[in-house]
Amino acid sequence: MRDLRISIAAIVACLISIGVVFIYSSSGIYALETFGDKTFFLKRHVLFLLVAMVMTIGSMVIDYRDLQKAAKPLLLLTLILLVLVLVPGIGKSSFGARRWFKIGPFSFQPSEFAKITMLIYVSDFLARKRNQIKDLWFGFVPVILVLGAVCLLIVKQPDLGNTLLIGAIVMILMIIDGAKFKHIGGLMIAAAPALYYLVVKVPYRWKRIVSFWDPWADAQGVGFQLTQSQIALGSGGFYGIGLGKSIQKLFYLPAAHTDFILSIIGEESGFIGTFIVVMLFVAFIWQGARIAKRTADPFGYFLSSGIVAMIGLQAVINIGVSIGAFPTKGLPLPFVSYGGSALIFNVIAVGLLLNISRIHDQ
Repeated sequence: MRDLRISIAAIVACLISIGVVFIYSSSGIYALETFGDKTFFLKRHVLFLLVAMVMTIGSMVIDYRDLQKAAKPLLLLTLILLVLVLVPGIGKSSFGARRWFKIGPFSFQPSEFAKITMLIYVSDFLARKRNQIKDLWFGFVPVILVLGAVCLLIVKQPDLGNTLLIGAIVMILMIIDGAKFKHIGGLMIAAAPALYYLVVKVPYRWKRIVSFWDPWADAQGVGFQLTQSQIALGSGGFYGIGLGKSIQKLFYLPAAHTDFILSIIGEESGFIGTFIVVMLFVAFIWQGARIAKRTADPFGYFLSSGIVAMIGLQAVINIGVSIGAFPTKGLPLPFVSYGGSALIFNVIAVGLLLNISRIHDQ
C-alpha cells in the first residue's frame, strides 16, 4: 500500500500548501488592522503546523494497535477534559461559548480531541464485539450511551456542529458493522425533540436556518454571511480575479480565513481553484477508502474508515455551507482553514491512517 500512502501524503501536503497561501491572502488586511501585523495569523498557523507535524510523526511511528488498549483510558480523559472546560476559571469563554483551554499563546479545544478518542473507542468496541451491534441492548445501546455522554458535554459548551459531526461519524461506523436501521431510526425519532429544542428554541441557531432558506431576503441581517460568501464565489468566475485581489476579505465576509476560506479561494482563483480543492478531497476519500478496504485487522478497518468519514464529512459540510447548500455550522475546511486544535488533530488522524497502511504493508 506504499502507493496509497504516497498519494495520501501528497494530497494532504497540497491542501495544507493551499491553506497557507490563502490564509495569508484572506487574513492579512484583517490582521494588520486588528493586530498591527499582516502575518499574525500566518505565523500562528505555521506554528500550529509545526506542532501538528511533530505529533503526527509520533502517531506514525507507534503501532496503532496499541491504541486499542488505551481506548477506555482515552475516553475517560476526554470526558474529564469536556467537564473541566465548562468550569469557569478553567475553560476559556469567548462570544458566549466555553470551548477552549488557554495554554500560553495556544488554545486547546477538547471537542477536537474527542473526535479522535471517540473514533478509537468505537473502533475498539466494534472490533471486540463483532456483529453484536445488531443486538439492541448488548451492542447498540452501550455505544449510544457513551456517544450521548460525550455529545451532551459538547452541546453544553455550546457546540452543536461538532456534536452532530461526532454523532454522524459514530453512526457511519455502526452502519458499516451492520447496525439495524430500525434501531437507528428509533434513535433518530427519540432524539428529534432534543434536536428541535436545540435548533428552533435557540434564537441564533434558528436564525441560521432562516438565513439558509433564503439568505437574500435579509442580506444585510441574518443572511449577511451567506450572501457575502456567494458574492465571493460568484465574483471569481472561471479563472478568478487574481491572488490577493479579493474584495470580500476587506471586512465584508466574516470568518474569511476560517469557516469561509473556500469562498476566498473561489473569488481569487475562480472555479478552477475551487474545483481543484474539491477534487483533492474526493481523491483523499477515495484513497483513504482503499486503505480501509485493504485493512484486515478489524480495529484498523474501523479506525481508518472513521478517519476517512471524519475528514470527508467536515469537507462536505464546509463546502456545502460556503455555497449555501447547508446552514452555517462553524466547521473549518480540513487542512486548509486557519485553526489550532482542528488542524492538529486532523493531521494526526492522517498520520494514524498512514500508520495503519504501513503496518498492513509489512
